[in-house]
Amino acid sequence: MEQLQERAILVGVERQKDLHFEYEMEELENLASAIDIEKAGEVTQNLERINAGTYVGTGKVEEIKMLFEATDADLVIFNDELSPSQIRNLEAALECEVMDRTMLILAIFSRRAKTREAKLQVELAQLQYMLPRLVGLRASLSRQGGGTGGGFKNRGAGETKLELDRRKIEQQISRIKRELETVKSQRDTQRKRRQKEGLPVVSLVGYTNAGKSTIMNQIMQQAGKDEKQVFEQDMLFATLETSVRQVKLEDQKQFLLTDTVGFVSKLPTHLVKAFRSTLEEAREADLLLHVVDVSNSEYRYMMDITNETLDKIGVEAVPTLYVFNKSDRAEREYPVYKDDQLWIAAKEGAGISELIEQIKSRVFQDYTTMTLLIPFDQGEIVDYLNTHSNVLDTEYDEHGTLMTVELSAKDAARLESFMQA
Repeated sequence: MEQLQERAILVGVERQKDLHFEYEMEELENLASAIDIEKAGEVTQNLERINAGTYVGTGKVEEIKMLFEATDADLVIFNDELSPSQIRNLEAALECEVMDRTMLILAIFSRRAKTREAKLQVELAQLQYMLPRLVGLRASLSRQGGGTGGGFKNRGAGETKLELDRRKIEQQISRIKRELETVKSQRDTQRKRRQKEGLPVVSLVGYTNAGKSTIMNQIMQQAGKDEKQVFEQDMLFATLETSVRQVKLEDQKQFLLTDTVGFVSKLPTHLVKAFRSTLEEAREADLLLHVVDVSNSEYRYMMDITNETLDKIGVEAVPTLYVFNKSDRAEREYPVYKDDQLWIAAKEGAGISELIEQIKSRVFQDYTTMTLLIPFDQGEIVDYLNTHSNVLDTEYDEHGTLMTVELSAKDAARLESFMQA
């Protein structure tokens, strides 16, 4: 039997003429849709400051309740993170389930998480969010009970249960943190191994659904690695996993391409902290590709959110190329490059060649052209150069194989003794 789609009333407060409020409410609807919750209605209010007790004014609470009943909705979703007391007061007044923006994003992440690490990161964020809100959660309302007698018994069964829950959650948080430390240690080992190999790292960053996975797949396709495709879909947070792909170009130059979770406005602090080790891939990059959905009228706001989130995780002074994707939908000319900005349409593959050229010009700056004479008895070096370098010319003379090649600084230093004047 097909499950009926849940329906929700969306509620938001606009403070001090927020220029992005309308977009945030539209995004809230998209976030709800991402976990199959349909918008049943919307209530908004202009306030100088959030109401400490109920988020909105008392009159608005009544309006929300009337709309909730009239539309036969299932829950109410608020556009900000609510305090424990606000959740408790709203659920008591509205007599229904209340969800805030943070809970909604956590629910999406929980559904999208596939790998063990992503599941642990989401679980940690959920528990950290839940801990101070135990009393405010709807399920806890039924726990409160009166005690009989004095001393310990006088505290009430509900309060005792609450303390047990709190202790249990704290233990779970400690366990998950230990597991994630082990995963982080493994990730650091992998990163050090990659650094030892000397391959430059290019990291895709940007707002969710900007097209990062599409760009990664297009680059892999051009590199002849169709089997290394990553999941892509036109939805918010289509993927949470960090994907790392080794890209080998026609001229034998190689780099690592990483893709991380996308960002969104009001991304929960707990989530940023939980995914910190994953996002640190960007911090260690040689080049960031900041992917922007230029077809969205709020794309500059999305760029600001991305940059603020990168600052929070300590991504500083990494060279950045701004990739304005979906230029076809924005009716912008493409592919066009100007001042560290490249306009492309990744879905149709337009601008991918130009993107690869821009990557090459930035991450292979230490490459140098050398002419080497390799003795015939050292054929393994010739094999290595044919596999790992861009061979521009090959000749043979009585002393060995004369090769003109493009080499990384590391290989150039290693093979310097074979260099011809």
